[in-house]
Order: sequence, then structure tokens, then C-alpha cells
Amino acid sequence: MKSNFLQRFRHKSGPEHPKTMDSTPKDPGPPTVADIFRYRYQHGTNLGSIFVLEKWLHRSMYEKHATGSSELAAVTQSLNNIGLQATRQKWERHWHSALSETDFLWLLETAKCNSIRLPIGHFTLGPDFCAGTVFEGDAAQVGIGVLIDLHALPGGANKDAHSGTNSGKAELWTSTHYLSLAKECVKFVVHEIVALQMSNVIGIELCNEPSRAASSAVFKWYDEVLPMISAIDPSLPVYIGDCWDLSKGMNYALKKNSASQTPSNPVIVDTHKYYTFATKDHSQTPQQIIDRVNTSLADVVKNQGNISASKTAVEVYIGEYSCTMDTKTWDKVNSADRPALTQAFGRAQTEKWQNVTCGSAFWTFKMDWIDGGDWGFKKQVNTGALTAPRSLTFSLGDTQARSQQASSQKDQLKATAVSQHVEYWREKRVPNNNYESGWDLGFRDAMDFFSARANSITMPNNTKTNHQPAVGGGDKIGALELWILKRIVECGRLDSSSAWEWEHGYRRAVKDFENVVYT
Repeated sequence: MKSNFLQRFRHKSGPEHPKTMDSTPKDPGPPTVADIFRYRYQHGTNLGSIFVLEKWLHRSMYEKHATGSSELAAVTQSLNNIGLQATRQKWERHWHSALSETDFLWLLETAKCNSIRLPIGHFTLGPDFCAGTVFEGDAAQVGIGVLIDLHALPGGANKDAHSGTNSGKAELWTSTHYLSLAKECVKFVVHEIVALQMSNVIGIELCNEPSRAASSAVFKWYDEVLPMISAIDPSLPVYIGDCWDLSKGMNYALKKNSASQTPSNPVIVDTHKYYTFATKDHSQTPQQIIDRVNTSLADVVKNQGNISASKTAVEVYIGEYSCTMDTKTWDKVNSADRPALTQAFGRAQTEKWQNVTCGSAFWTFKMDWIDGGDWGFKKQVNTGALTAPRSLTFSLGDTQARSQQASSQKDQLKATAVSQHVEYWREKRVPNNNYESGWDLGFRDAMDFFSARANSITMPNNTKTNHQPAVGGGDKIGALELWILKRIVECGRLDSSSAWEWEHGYRRAVKDFENVVYT
């Protein structure tokens, strides 16, 4: 297949500019198309079992007597039963049906998505990336951003079947060959992103759910891969699996995102939030689990809000979550209460993710058993359990009107903010224009993100569809911590003694803007 599967999600733009460490204050200019795709809040879903099969999601791809539940099990039994040509046709039909025009329109207009997480396997990339593995010899057009997730790597990043085989082993982390081949997979995908000018690729995820037991080897491999990616394109966000240890993942990302280092790719931590597998989950009622959601991610909040002092930043992305709770949990309540509790569970999650993280992707969109129940994105959107950020629900006209309203109130908002800042610090420091400069850029950036869809900046002008998609909705700056770090460096203010003042002004402006357009 080589890069053909990537073409489906292509969105071109001009070249990107890596961050600079120049200390001279300057105007960094407006966000690029790629900036908006990559730093906006990502509201979306996983595509699911398309390029990495899971039997529980797509049983139709498995022959009657297939042994195992992995991609390898499915293709091996298919080859035995129906031969090479028929197997090839079967898989190609499956791939080509991944996302239809109708699917794209539903994601955009009904679910209000602006991104999808796309799980792929090393075997998706072609025979060169199957050499020396068990697979050897076997076989953006509507403004939606794509996170390319290397879901299955050679040897397996974890012991589960979604790593591609039923070996029950995470052999990637103990094999020099597999680690080298995995690195080449990453290199190939990044080169393709750059060559195809795919500005709507919001990032590349190095591996899915890496083994916690192998965390030392995992982070060592990250150390080897990140400089390689940076040499190809230092602006591309890199998502890392946290080995089921969010604190460890965040500490790693904070070191990698340090502005004191050579400019390199922003690192975002992907963590998965499920409340159905652990013994603790089984012992609690649905409401107790919902309460856990409401109090979660406190460590993330602690690391937000002070870029000028820390000179680093971290963002967390919820790469997988669902509305599923175990039967032991549901047995603790009346069955008649389940629909309302499921809706409350989904809404608690989406609200928490939107308030604290840079984005999320529900598991999952595509499966044989649509609408998918508590695992199904369509079902949970249609029942109101999954709520999009409010700004994504605005019509085109509403988005434009709110932008104009914010613009008309800008001078007064700025005057109020500056006055309050000066009054607060009157006896402690000499007033200067650093706060105002930060406020000006923050307001402008927030406006650019919010207005991008209405201005067709992130929407194609030549999409050939039978139904013109509704391009309403405004994006908010989602990866705000990393974005502020990027901006404060680009402005040449990071090492200034008044960098904190500039940052305060920037953050206040973003809030001022959002208070107007979301009211």
C-alpha cells in the first residue's frame, strides 16, 4: 500500500517555520494553517479496527475457523481459506470503506468533530516494514485533522492482540531488530507527511499503549526517535504513550519541551482513560466512577499556567475513552437508571477533557456492530452522552457574528484588562507595555483560531462532494500551554525579566475573547 492510505487525509499548505530562540522582541505573525490544525482543541474519535484489525470490532473480516483475534490471525486464515487474490480484494474493500463521504459529513455536521485518531500498523506501510517479522510475505478533505497512531509495531508494544499478533508478548522492547524497524516506520511516515505537505496531520503517535513493565526501554526508544523526527520536521507534534503512568509521561514531556534545549518537536502525552477493567472499577457504583472523572487530572492542572517561570510546558491528550462500565458496576443500580447514568458519565468525561486537556478521541467510530452501544461513538453522540466543545456547534453565521462582536469589544476589553493589571501592581513595579503586548497577541491568536473555519482557512475550497459541508463552528486554542511556549519564544521574550507579565496579558486576552464569543 505504501503511502496511499495517507492520501485520503491529505490537506496541503505552505512550508512551516520552526521555533526560533532569537531573543529580540518581534511580532511572530498569524498562526499558519498547520498551527491551527495542530494546536486547536482536538475533539474527535478513533477510526478503530480498519488498518489494525480487532476481532471484537470486525468479526466479518475473520474466517469461520480463524485461530486468534489479531490482524495476523485474520489474514493467515483468509489466505488458507480463500487464497491470495480474494484475500487482497477483501482487505482492500475493508480499507476503502473506512470513511465515506457520508461518514465525513456525519463527523463534521452531527458529531462536530475536528479530528480523528487513525490507528495503523507497521504492516500497513508495505513489505519493507514487515521484513524480519511474522508479517513478512503476508500481505482531509473536510477540514478534519488526523493523528497518525502507530498502533501496532514490530514485535508488539504490548501483549494485546491490537499489537498485530496473538503472541501475548511485548517483544518490541527487547529486540534490536524490531526497535530499528519501528524507528524506520516512524521515519517513513514523517517523510511522507512532509513530502505530501499534510498540514492537517495534527501529529504522529510513536506507539499505542506501550508496556508499563518495559517503560525504561520505551522512554529510551523515544530518546532515539525524537532527534530523528526533529531533523526531518521539528514543527510536527509528537504524541507519546505514557506506559499507563501519566505522571512519568508528563515528567518526560516537560524535559523534552524545555525551551532551553535546541528547538525540537512539541511532545504531547497520550493517556487512555477507561473505567471498566480494574478491580477498583468493579467495586464502585456508576456515580462513584463519575465522581472519579470529575476529580481526575489534578496533576495536569498543577503543570499549567506558568510558562515564563518554568520555561517548559506539557499537554495531555486522551487518546482513548468510552462510556463503558463493567456489569458488576451496573448491577449496583436499577437498570432503568442506566441510560441517564451513561449520559452523565459521557458528559462528565467530555467536560473534563475539554477543560484540562488539549483533546480527546472516543473509542471507537467504525465496527461491525454499529451503533456500538457504550463503545460506539455514533450511539453516544446520538444519545447526547458526548458533547462537543460549544464553539464547534455554532453555525457559520453565528461564528461570524460572534467574531465581529469580539472585534467590536476589543478596545474596551483591553482597557479594562490593562487598568486592572496596573492597579494591582501599582505599588510593586513600574508600569510597562509588556502586558499590553501579550494581550494584543493573545486576542489576535484567539480570533484567528476561532475564525479559521468561517474564513475557510482550514477548509478546502474545491472539495468535490454531493453535499457541501456546513463549515460553521469556531476552534479554540487547545494546546494552550505549548502554544504559549511557542509564541513567547517566537516573540523573543522568554528570557526577559518581564516575560511573566507578557504571559499574564496573553492568557487574560484569550479568556476575554472566549468570554465574549461563548456567552
